[in-house]
Amino acid sequence: MEGSFVGTIVLWIMGLVILYFVIYTAVKDGINKSLVGQFIEKNYDVKEEKKSFLDNDLDSD
Repeated sequence: MEGSFVGTIVLWIMGLVILYFVIYTAVKDGINKSLVGQFIEKNYDVKEEKKSFLDNDLDSD
């Protein structure tokens, strides 16, 4: 019974992490592609050049 409970908790955590990244990406892209986001980038030169965590992968050395 404990194994089933731990497995359920692990699956919930994995699902929530995936959901977090999906929502984060959707909101970030939505803001950047919106009229307000484009206005801010054009008028205030606020352009985020943030690298992905995949760019710092250990295999890329």
